[in-house]
Amino acid sequence: MRILLTVKAILANCRGATAIEYALILSLVFLAMIGGVEAFSTQLIAVWDHVSNTSKAAMAGAV
Repeated sequence: MRILLTVKAILANCRGATAIEYALILSLVFLAMIGGVEAFSTQLIAVWDHVSNTSKAAMAGAV
């Protein structure tokens, strides 16, 4: 009988489920942020490469 009450108490407890739900939401937000940063960083690197190449050409007198 005591085991049955313990199992019922464990099944009725929702605190652990809520923590897992929050962890899943947080992981999805984190993955979306990583994807956004990756896309942004690729474009930003291209901009700085352009700035570098233009600066090198200007210093060499090609512009």
